[in-house]
Amino acid sequence: MSEPNKNYRVGLGVCGGIAAYKAIEVLRLLQKAGCDVRVAMTRHATEFIRPLTFRALTGAYVLVDDYDEGNPDPIAHINFSQNIDLLLIVPATANTLAKFANGIADDFLSSTYLAANAPVMVAPAMNVSMWNHPATRRNIETLKDDGVRFVEPVAGELACKTVGTGKLEDVENIAEQALKVLSLESLVLSQKSKTQDSRLRTHDLKDENILLTVGGTREAIDPVRFISNHSSGKMGFAVAEAAAARGARVTVVRGSTAVEPPAGVEVVEAVSAQQMFEAVIDNLVRASVFIGAAAVADYRPKNVAETKIKKTNLDSLTIELEKTPDILANVAERRHENLLVVGFAAETNDVAAYARAKLERKNLDLIVANDVSRKDIGFGADDNAATLITRTTAVELPRMSKRELADKILDEVLRLRRQQ
Repeated sequence: MSEPNKNYRVGLGVCGGIAAYKAIEVLRLLQKAGCDVRVAMTRHATEFIRPLTFRALTGAYVLVDDYDEGNPDPIAHINFSQNIDLLLIVPATANTLAKFANGIADDFLSSTYLAANAPVMVAPAMNVSMWNHPATRRNIETLKDDGVRFVEPVAGELACKTVGTGKLEDVENIAEQALKVLSLESLVLSQKSKTQDSRLRTHDLKDENILLTVGGTREAIDPVRFISNHSSGKMGFAVAEAAAARGARVTVVRGSTAVEPPAGVEVVEAVSAQQMFEAVIDNLVRASVFIGAAAVADYRPKNVAETKIKKTNLDSLTIELEKTPDILANVAERRHENLLVVGFAAETNDVAAYARAKLERKNLDLIVANDVSRKDIGFGADDNAATLITRTTAVELPRMSKRELADKILDEVLRLRRQQ
């Protein structure tokens, strides 16, 4: 769990579903982390759990209806929404998602959502058919485009006895993701107050949806062994952190990494090159910038053994390899209007020449070329040095922290955007 911070104020919205009781556990975890939590409920939520339970735990009035005679604040949806650092909905029903996505404000919680200036995070829970329904999927995409963060449901046996995706995510993970968002917002505000850097003061990437691949991929040989590489994910996550701090909406497709993702980004897990390719294509339609920072395997075993290969009587082993999908080339080919495509070239010799050839061959807008043979800036290092190459320019950058380099890369992305 993230470090406690007694200044965090969380508005916890509880909707009507069987998972409503788990909101109590989320509340307690947030309180243990030092958060001041206030609760709002829909009327249907009160049929699953009484407001008195939350009042006993928070010591504060639980809001259900602005017009309730017992409500001490006649404009509670305004005052409640303006005095929180995060609006967290647990569980979020299909009905509530639909209201939020379409601007319907017919109860306290939906009115609070429209009035809120704080970040919004939702943890949905519903029947698998409702989760997969086209109307729900449209509402989810709309909310994501509006900047709402999702702690998506997981697969399992649901209360209706069906099996599939729709079960509320683990309460510890919901609380952890909420605290990460709060930490990021706190960091950005702190940086804004301490620095004159216009990138932070103006949120210069606030109009960008950045899709980013990070880490290495693992290509199975058998259930135990795999082919991979030394990528740690540090450079990719540095770019993700920098972009989020500058106001972008960031989706990370994460392979195998040695470090954890930063706060405030959406993470999609992918193990193999094929899984990473599919995740990228699924998320590409809403991206305005694609950054391929992952070290994706170029080849994979053509035939994967179903059981562990035994070394008995084997003095040698031959594995036939086949090409994996070229994610960067596919993204460039499928690019929609205004999409910027950025690649990385991790080379050990003739770095700039190989990188420029890759940029031209794959029709990229920008490529970040770096020499991974150097131990001080190679895989797993905290620093990096790179040459930023576009179709008309090449800028060589000296050794610096990967976080500093991340901002240099994003500065170049903005320069390309202004030229469009």
